[in-house]
Amino acid sequence: MDRQSPIFTERNECQDCYKCIRSCPVKAIKIENGVASVIDSLCVLCGTCVNICPAEAKKVRDDSAKAKDLIRSGAKVVLSLAPSWICEFPELDSGSLIAAAKALGFHAVSETALGAEEVSANCAKMLGQDGATGKAVVSSACPVVVEYISKYRPGLLPALAGMFSPLITHCRIIREEYGKDCKIVFAGPCIGKKMEAESNGDLLSAALTFREMRQWMTDAGIDPFTLSPGRKDVFVPSCAKEGAFYPIDGGMLAGIRSGCAVNDPHLISLSGMDNVIESLEEGISGQGKKGLFLELLACRGGCVNGPGITDKRSLLKKRIDVIASVDLSPEKDPRRHYLEVPAEYYAKTVTVVSHTEEQIVEVLSKTGKNSKVDELNCGACGYNTCRNFSEAVIERKAETSMCATYMRKLAMNKANKLIKTMPSAVVIVNKNLEIIECNLNFARLAGGDVEEIYKVCEGLPGADIERIMPLSDMFKQTLDSGEDIVGKSVRIKGRILQCSLFSIERGAIVGGIFNDVTEPILKKEEITRRTRKVIDGNLKTVQKIAYLLGENAAETEMALTSILDAFNSGGKNR
Repeated sequence: MDRQSPIFTERNECQDCYKCIRSCPVKAIKIENGVASVIDSLCVLCGTCVNICPAEAKKVRDDSAKAKDLIRSGAKVVLSLAPSWICEFPELDSGSLIAAAKALGFHAVSETALGAEEVSANCAKMLGQDGATGKAVVSSACPVVVEYISKYRPGLLPALAGMFSPLITHCRIIREEYGKDCKIVFAGPCIGKKMEAESNGDLLSAALTFREMRQWMTDAGIDPFTLSPGRKDVFVPSCAKEGAFYPIDGGMLAGIRSGCAVNDPHLISLSGMDNVIESLEEGISGQGKKGLFLELLACRGGCVNGPGITDKRSLLKKRIDVIASVDLSPEKDPRRHYLEVPAEYYAKTVTVVSHTEEQIVEVLSKTGKNSKVDELNCGACGYNTCRNFSEAVIERKAETSMCATYMRKLAMNKANKLIKTMPSAVVIVNKNLEIIECNLNFARLAGGDVEEIYKVCEGLPGADIERIMPLSDMFKQTLDSGEDIVGKSVRIKGRILQCSLFSIERGAIVGGIFNDVTEPILKKEEITRRTRKVIDGNLKTVQKIAYLLGENAAETEMALTSILDAFNSGGKNR
């Protein structure tokens, strides 16, 4: 069994809706006994499963306890704050947020955007003033994109810019400012940063999401909106400028070269994992002699839509907030870098399970797909096609019960079999009072030519219930009210029917079960008549030999009478 990612903490409230599979760009979700879990070896930490799960069954590991321990240890702990804080805490000034962070125990707060500016400066140097490289280059700023390339497109590793991410670069800046003994904790919208903390533990001690940071402040009784910042409640060592553009798509390009326009064929920004994967699958190539630089971001619209952010406002509003917050005071373009940020990235092995055509066909057959027509590719299981789903079943990532069309067909077959074999008359009617399904016993109960029609058109689909049997008023009552009718007796064509109607889907579908109690009553009357005849015959015999039986005559009558009474009483109670 695959080891689950330590960054995720699944719970068992999964609702079997398979939204997490549908949303996962790399299908790193496994269903086992109806419960979904993340497969660490396949996961790229994009966090879409966290955002999409309606039951909140996917939880990200909370690292705030580790951050608290660092502060309690007496170490100098600096908070690296993602520039998207302006969207997480709209209308809050930076001084109040810094004051809140210090109230939590942080020694100082610095903007991760400072590291972004260094990365931009290094990229600008690499590309040259006009962005020329002669080859295709993919930004290494987004850890999720880097993880995807490392696992699924290792052949593109040489195309990565080969630089540390803005966060790791920022950690190096903080170390230069406060010394190697200081501890650094990140707070932002990205859960991929938790992976960076694990890979670069010597620089980054812990990574929090904004959600975790908010909860920490709530637990500590700290409301940043009520705090008045002091003179020292400022970002250190300085405020970021163009680096604050990074949370939105195109922000990195603006940092590399101001005035970067949409018609620039050499600097292109794409966001959202679907777009990222599609672009990389199609292949990247240089544009003429100048080449191509791709800013690829896993989250749609950029980091402002990261899985760890609580702000649910529109992307437009978030983007406007970020742009409005950036201080573009005169700065040499491009910015000169003062820190070298080279980094190497390596391929990570992803085990690929091979499938034979015979295996795929066998799974398709198990889910009732014996021809191309049966392959509906409805996507209800979370996979794009029935064949993709079959491959997932072979890889033990999925279960055949996840196929909605197969399970629906199986349920219908069972229901139809149950209806047909029931001794009672059963009929199911839609809102137009048309028969959806009925059994042979209902056709027999209706009498006339209905039974013969049933043999030709089994189930009588589409037939008007009123034409078959005058019960439309009862069905309409249950359709309108949604309330069941249980054990109601009605007289139809000289018969007494015991009726039970139940709502299957209010206002749309009603089922009915009917029993003809007339015939049992006639049988009971016949038994009563014959029993009375036996009693009368016995009495005559007793009278003839009374002198021999004495009191036994009365006892015989009482015994037979009690049997008759018991039978009649039992019939009434049934």
